[in-house]
Amino acid sequence: MQELIKKAGILIEALPYIQRLYGKTVVVKYGGNAMVNEALKKSVMEDITLLKYVGMNPIVVHGGGPDITAALNTYGVQSSFVNGLRVTDAQTMEIAQMVLVGKTNKEVVANLNLMGGKAVGFCGIDGNVIECEKQTTLVDGVETDIGFVGKITQVNTKLLELVAKDEYIPVIAPIGVDKNGQSYNINADTVAGAIACALQAEKLILLTDVEGIKSDDGSVLFEIGRQEVFDMIENKVITSGMIPKVLSCIEAIDGGVNRVHIIDGRIAHCILLEIFTDTGIGTMFRK
Repeated sequence: MQELIKKAGILIEALPYIQRLYGKTVVVKYGGNAMVNEALKKSVMEDITLLKYVGMNPIVVHGGGPDITAALNTYGVQSSFVNGLRVTDAQTMEIAQMVLVGKTNKEVVANLNLMGGKAVGFCGIDGNVIECEKQTTLVDGVETDIGFVGKITQVNTKLLELVAKDEYIPVIAPIGVDKNGQSYNINADTVAGAIACALQAEKLILLTDVEGIKSDDGSVLFEIGRQEVFDMIENKVITSGMIPKVLSCIEAIDGGVNRVHIIDGRIAHCILLEIFTDTGIGTMFRK
């Protein structure tokens, strides 16, 4: 009986969060180990499906770095990264689009549907949802061309709103298109942040393979502000692939998203723990 009462208490703790988030948009960036480990994969799909069934409008943006790397290795194509962004020549772009849209996206959709959700998969090319242009990056103070990597210029929200506010869960691959119809690979964290801003989402949640943002002494920061982020990048406390993640979080907060979280996707039911408990997990970005 005590175990049953304890379970009831957990549900009651979740009640105010369900009430507050009912009908609100929650953007989840799905990536890292949670896309590889089968038990974690199932856990994330269950969490997202539950969000839909309790009245929220979850939107999933997925990465696919390991799948792209595996495919590039199969074709014998070398790959490198600059400032956390994959250098993308024409052949790499073709393979990345094939993998992200044709394989990874459909696997996420299928797994959500297995949990009882009604997922619909597409990428930024569909309906011109994600319009972009070529992005360059600074290397030792010099603007450097890194190939077909996109910088988002506009997110067209009509298709997303039609799908998300109905009974479906949109699942988006991070491929955009420019005004000439050229496809671009875009960092999935950046896509998730841009979509959250365009929809004025209540929450943006990024799943990672770390506990959260850590200070230079290794302790997890449960809250962080924009100036702290830039100081930590300058002091090389935040480096490599974490840089585009934290910058997308800052842009989302600046763009009107109410709450932004980086959480550990290696923890079972990490999304529910973040949304429905008083303490939460990971690092929250504050305005």
